[in-house]
Formats: sequence, structure tokens, C-alpha cells
Amino acid sequence: MATKPSCLSPHQIEAVLKRSGINATAQRIAICRFVLCDAEHPSAEDVKLWVDQNFPKMSLATVYNTLRILVDAGLLRELRLPHSDAVLYDNNLSSHFHFLDEETGELLDVDPVDVRLDPILTQDFQVRAVEVLLRGTRSRPAGNPS
Repeated sequence: MATKPSCLSPHQIEAVLKRSGINATAQRIAICRFVLCDAEHPSAEDVKLWVDQNFPKMSLATVYNTLRILVDAGLLRELRLPHSDAVLYDNNLSSHFHFLDEETGELLDVDPVDVRLDPILTQDFQVRAVEVLLRGTRSRPAGNPS
């Protein structure tokens, strides 16, 4: 499995935002703390649920606008998966693939070294990116439901 980025302090998040040319408001720092440190492929609705519990009175528009700003700045990646209409946000910016556990709905990062691809394409194809979604179920040790 691919590794998750380490968590950042609010001061580090503020510095990252400023380096990216983003005004580091308290709302943006709070959203960044969740999507960059705690969340696993959240949707905007997941972020809003977290915000409602931890930073009341923030609008859904603020959540959407902040996520768009973070994507545009290259701090998050948007994922649009075929099994859902929801846009998910990925804080892992390294090259990786995804595994969808069809039993739980959990989306996991997979290191590309763990997947063998051998495309044989003619020179007519200029590949700039590869996105792989593996589907199935993940075995869990006995007595461990997560």
C-alpha cells in the first residue's frame, strides 16, 4: 500500500498555503488540517460533516471553494470514480493507484510497484498519466472488522 503523508501542524499548513499563494484563513487551515492529515479520500460532503462538528457556522460554499483552491494549487487531487457521482479528494500526491473494497466502500492507496502493467501501444499514443482502479474485497484478520 502507498504511504500517507505525515500530518502538519496549523503553522505548517499556514506556511504551505502562503507558499502556494493562498490566503491562510482560519477556515482554510481547518479544512486543510482535515483533508491533508485526517481524511481518507473525503468528498466535499464528508468535509462539511467534519466542519459542522469541529468548526461550526462554516458554509458548504466555503468548503467547496476551499477544496477547489487546494486542487488548483496542487495540494489535493480530485478523483472521479466510475462507481460514484461524488468527487473525492486525495491528499496523496505521489504516483499511486487505488483499490476499492466493494464490500466496505473503502478506497485505499496502492503503490505502483505492487501492480504490474505492460501496455503495448503504438507510437500514435502519447501517455501522460495512468490511473488504475482495482476492485475487489480485502481480507481482514479474524476478529478484526476494520
